[in-house]
Amino acid sequence: MILKSLSLLNYKNFDSKSFIFNEKINCIVGNNGIGKTNVLDAIYHLSFGKSYFNPVATQNIKHDEEFFVINGDYDKDNKTEKVAISLKRGQKKVIKRNAKAYEKFSEHIGFLPLVIISPADRDLIIEGSTTRRKFIDSVISQSDKKYLNHLINYNKILAQRNALLKYFALNHTFNNDTLEVYNNQLTDYGTKIFEKRHAFLQEFIPIFKLRYEAISNGKEGVDLIYSSHLFETDLNTLLKKSINKDKALHYTSVGIHKDDLQFNIAGHPIKKFGSQGQQKSFLIALKLAQFDFIKAQSGVNPILLLDDIFDKLDEQRVAQIIKLVDDENFGQLFISDTHAERTENAVKQVHQSYEIFRL
Repeated sequence: MILKSLSLLNYKNFDSKSFIFNEKINCIVGNNGIGKTNVLDAIYHLSFGKSYFNPVATQNIKHDEEFFVINGDYDKDNKTEKVAISLKRGQKKVIKRNAKAYEKFSEHIGFLPLVIISPADRDLIIEGSTTRRKFIDSVISQSDKKYLNHLINYNKILAQRNALLKYFALNHTFNNDTLEVYNNQLTDYGTKIFEKRHAFLQEFIPIFKLRYEAISNGKEGVDLIYSSHLFETDLNTLLKKSINKDKALHYTSVGIHKDDLQFNIAGHPIKKFGSQGQQKSFLIALKLAQFDFIKAQSGVNPILLLDDIFDKLDEQRVAQIIKLVDDENFGQLFISDTHAERTENAVKQVHQSYEIFRL
């Protein structure tokens, strides 16, 4: 799968900009603040229907403008696929494939497989469990529509159960029968999500460890550990046991929406015991394992975005990463960097065609 061209209108700092891309390596270079990352984010937007860096959709519209439009032309399975995303202030975002709008955004997820590696990934280490759950869910959802639907339904029912708990508290009332309906539905969807996450991580963790070993030359041992309430007992039992706590808190305190993924190096949390270089290597290995997994599931080489890849990595680790992508197993690659010469020297080591775009 190849992104052949991209055009932006009123997107972030761009009023109007177009690109014709190389089918292998594309380097977006220029000074800080000029919009390199915004180009990569537009490509991400086309795959996921949203920005990787700014969840507030209207903030991706250029200042003092009323709308943005992103257009991408892809070559997929020897067919041209045109994807367009537009947003007008005060209206809903529209995603179109070959001029036909999607009814549900979820239908588009997985159609254009993509993996991004960015300094913003550090949130996976320093932020709370929500960020790490979203990572797991995004990897699985790109190749499993059923999982994505289970997740959407679970979150919908969870919101309804939480609203009911608040209603009980405000009105000094309680109805166990109504709560049971939500408990049963949460248990049904939550159990399926837990089982899928568990199975996914059993397959994913060995891939991740191999990737980290390649980047670090086998110097450090790393691990991912899945934690979930559902390892203790079934969700229905957990929900019943926690009812007094839930009534006091006015929200659901147990379930797969509390799952987490522990990041360890040498048996200790990488957040506390890993250097900046180790943390960055850990995150790159995580994302390259994501690439491997999605490729195995979809049979398609995902597009790979490397945003500011040279930041906080020594030359040896950068060289290791460049070697990893000098391989037919990788498809189209996009790299952003502030130093054109450094980028060109790095990509020259890779025996692939490349294009450099100076912003």
